[in-house]
Amino acid sequence: MTTETNRSPAAPPPPAPTAGSPAVPHRLILPTVLAGVFITTLDFFIVNVAIPSLQTDLKATASAIEWVVAGFGLAYGVGLITGGRLGDLYGRRKMFLLGLGLFTVASLFCGIAQSGGFLVFSRVLQGLAAALLAPQVLALLGTIFTGAARLKVFAGYGLAMGLAAVFGQLIGGLLIEADIAGWGWRSCFLVNLPLCLVIMALTVKVVPEARAEGRPKLDLLGVVVVTLALVALVLPLIEGREAGWPLWTWLSLGAFVVLTAAFVAIERSIAGKGGSPLVNISMFGDRAFVVGLACQLVFWMGQASFFLVLALYMQAGRGLSALEAGLLFAAIGAGYMYTSMNATKFAAKLGRQVLAVGGLLMAVGLAVLGITVARLGDGGSVAWLIPGLVIDGAGMGLAVAPLASTVLARVNPQYAGSASGVLTTGLQIGNSIGVAVIGVIFYNALGDAPDASAYAHAFDMGIVFLIGVAAVLALLVQALPRTNDGK
Repeated sequence: MTTETNRSPAAPPPPAPTAGSPAVPHRLILPTVLAGVFITTLDFFIVNVAIPSLQTDLKATASAIEWVVAGFGLAYGVGLITGGRLGDLYGRRKMFLLGLGLFTVASLFCGIAQSGGFLVFSRVLQGLAAALLAPQVLALLGTIFTGAARLKVFAGYGLAMGLAAVFGQLIGGLLIEADIAGWGWRSCFLVNLPLCLVIMALTVKVVPEARAEGRPKLDLLGVVVVTLALVALVLPLIEGREAGWPLWTWLSLGAFVVLTAAFVAIERSIAGKGGSPLVNISMFGDRAFVVGLACQLVFWMGQASFFLVLALYMQAGRGLSALEAGLLFAAIGAGYMYTSMNATKFAAKLGRQVLAVGGLLMAVGLAVLGITVARLGDGGSVAWLIPGLVIDGAGMGLAVAPLASTVLARVNPQYAGSASGVLTTGLQIGNSIGVAVIGVIFYNALGDAPDASAYAHAFDMGIVFLIGVAAVLALLVQALPRTNDGK
């Protein structure tokens, strides 16, 4: 019987390793490259626990503090597609190293900042560096590793990214509590310096270069238009709720639609003339890529948004310190580690349905958590939250790694960098949309003068949205093409 996979052309085998690269990948390649995605993902989440102390220390305004978080996310989100293409053109290892170098400098600037304005500038620089680095990770792994090994390294990618997300608050709390050399919140940034230098040294030693075949050119017009389009989308999502959704936010979202249409037309025109488009639009003719990208966006809509409302409930609603809240986050990490470390085994048995099982597990865990919070309110032991958190974390672990492999497995290696940039952009846009939506739900339920019990009610309202997101993920998975064994 003909399977659905036959409707989507299979990607050709990856290009041969570049001259001087090992025939068998060095055992340190995987941990070295994954350390890059771990440290950049960590910095997206770790800053949340540092905000109270850095605001006091720098006497920063509320607007500046908001942009300490938003500036990183905005720069990261809008630069990913361009970062992926630069890796295609000039070498993925080279761009990975350049991104790490810029991230090191930006982390130093963050750690020595003496004003809110300079810290915001430094966080934007961090985001741009992360946007240059992050797409190279999936592109390098997808071209260096093949066959069954590729599935394992994608599982490792999901594990590294998820651990950075779920343990970010715990690591930040520990660093601030330790107060190394009196650095306080600054240690959350300065700890990056020795780590980045070690990763850079190992990258030079063990990671082979990889780039797209031929001599493509950089599509400067495409870079400008897609950057403007992503700013038009992400900026109102970040600022809209806090600003009360003024007219400019809706105009900006409308401009995103127009700019996206213009970008598609430009890329098709360049490709039709035999040029080198920033994004090869033909990738979107592959159902596996399109549906996988949609799954990626939906999955991440439920991640940053969940961590946000959980942290607010635990710290503002239950009075936990950053370290105590971080320790509770470890329950998510426990479930996540178990399933993500065994994701390849589960995927081999369940095929595409491993993503659906992950979505359903998250829905169950969130439902258990919501019922528990409804019963506890602002009293009782927070230990009762652990079962729901563990189940939710287990669902996350089943989804993250298979998402990456599902999308990239069918993409021509020549476009690995661009595809990785688009995929990771979907992650950032998903986070922004999720935070914007849950912010409206949570703060509307919280009211203008909330007491501790109001946080429990607002959290449960947010949980309803998150359960819906998990259910949509499980449904979207059914549109993915089957493999040859019918999975």
